[in-house]
Amino acid sequence: MTSAILQVKKVKKSFGEREILKDISFDIRNGEKIGLVGWNGAGKTTLMRLLMGSIVPNEGTITKHSEVKIGYLPQSTEYELHLEDELMEHGQHFLTTTSQLGLEKMQNWKEERYHHLSGGERLKLALAKIWANNPHLLFLDEPTNHLDLQGVNWLIKELKKFEGAAVIISHDRYFLDKTVTKIYEIEDCLLKEYEGNYSAYKVEKQRLHEQQTRDYLKQERKIQIIEEQVATLKQWSEKAHRESGKGRSLSENNLLGFKEYERVKAKKKDNQIKSKTRRLELELSKKKIEKPKEEVEVLFDFESSGKRGKRILEAKGLSKQFDERVLFDKSHFYVLHGEKVGLLGPNGAGKTTFINMLLGKEDASKGTLWKSDTLKIAYLSQDVSEMSVDKTAMEYLDVVGCERISKARTIFANMGMKEDKLLKPIATLSLGERTRVKLVHMIMQEYDVLILDEPTNHLDLPSREQLEDTLISYNGALIVVSHDRYFVEKLCNKLLIIENKRIKRVEMGLREYETRQQLSKEPSKQEQREALAIIDTKITELLGKISMINPGTEEYIEMDRAITEWMRKKKEIG
Repeated sequence: MTSAILQVKKVKKSFGEREILKDISFDIRNGEKIGLVGWNGAGKTTLMRLLMGSIVPNEGTITKHSEVKIGYLPQSTEYELHLEDELMEHGQHFLTTTSQLGLEKMQNWKEERYHHLSGGERLKLALAKIWANNPHLLFLDEPTNHLDLQGVNWLIKELKKFEGAAVIISHDRYFLDKTVTKIYEIEDCLLKEYEGNYSAYKVEKQRLHEQQTRDYLKQERKIQIIEEQVATLKQWSEKAHRESGKGRSLSENNLLGFKEYERVKAKKKDNQIKSKTRRLELELSKKKIEKPKEEVEVLFDFESSGKRGKRILEAKGLSKQFDERVLFDKSHFYVLHGEKVGLLGPNGAGKTTFINMLLGKEDASKGTLWKSDTLKIAYLSQDVSEMSVDKTAMEYLDVVGCERISKARTIFANMGMKEDKLLKPIATLSLGERTRVKLVHMIMQEYDVLILDEPTNHLDLPSREQLEDTLISYNGALIVVSHDRYFVEKLCNKLLIIENKRIKRVEMGLREYETRQQLSKEPSKQEQREALAIIDTKITELLGKISMINPGTEEYIEMDRAITEWMRKKKEIG
């Protein structure tokens, strides 16, 4: 297989009169990990579908090596998965991967368990299926949207080991920083390539924008100088033309040659004007510097009522279970007004169930969950499919009065939603645009608590960063469920963590908590020596056994694999 496994040449794609991509060309080489970024609606998913062959370009070619096997993860949790088929086809490999992702002992799950999987659990099964098929080229569309920290860390580790190529659409900056070595940005239907991870791309993009701004201003100053020179020459030329035609006596004109002299002078000025104008036009045609695009500023403006410092909710002995399955038990914690709290836990631990309890949709099995009687709670769910798709964005908001309608339109404009989008059915909007509609609905109200369940899932990167800055200054309480690590680290200084079937309050942010957890798990030198001694004994035992087996047999291959695995474990420890 050659290093270039996929080639794109002069590809154009449009839907009706709407141009999505134009003149796109690049190669994907074996081993490359590429992050595909751009605003919502820029054409990222369209490009990925073109690369996979599920749609065809209007112009240009996409050539893929015939032996390339593709693994595709769509931006959805409705993955098509038949677990019995996967277990039969891939067996232990599939089970090992799901176990590493945190789905323990799947083979022992009851049938009912498969019908109540969370979005994150379904995503983990889809990833396990992809990895079990040993693809050469991965197309991952928002792979971390529903993954817990264990799943994200597993995926980062696997992508680093993955020898094939990967194209990843993601708005998760931490994930992109850890996995990709190249960024493809789609902007204004064009594709631009940047070397490095997401942070390197941001630095380089800013540098290029500043350089373009300097060059553009320099060009504009030069144009101004030339235009002023041309204007002066035109004045002189007009004067010379006037002088050449002034009425003097014939003898005077013949004697001085004045008329002819002024004609020559006027003609010379005309030539100078034409020469300067041609030179300017030629220079601009060869290397005209376009005016730098203004950075779109996405603005959010959340308001809250109430006073800081008071307890707004408190749990005492809180328990929740479904039949025999216990999600959490004997949990004690509280949240104060104005606190920004991250709600963390593995997929399936009960985060969404706890949110439903806060919203009054689920009752506690035991214990109490007290909420202030005057508390106004707003909830942004990760699911945008429950919106009335026949309504327009403005109809969904259900605002009345010129002032409130004007405010809503202004907020939409600040968030990058064009006026024509507001009058179209929600069914025609992208997932990111639907999320914006829900956010505007929340912004238009005054709430004491915002519960945000994966608020950044469908937002593009500029919108995520602006939302962070806005929520930092929000005066009410926040309860945030998010797998966007940077988002949680920047925003939340308190945590509610669901682990070991209990919800506990932690008085610190995510980074400090994980650092402390890691330090507590690191083995002592004595423990390391004991572990290495056990591994050495096992390797010696296996080497003795394999020397007695005929090479090439199934038993020999299996034992050789076991030795390799023990050697890997030894390397990790020592």
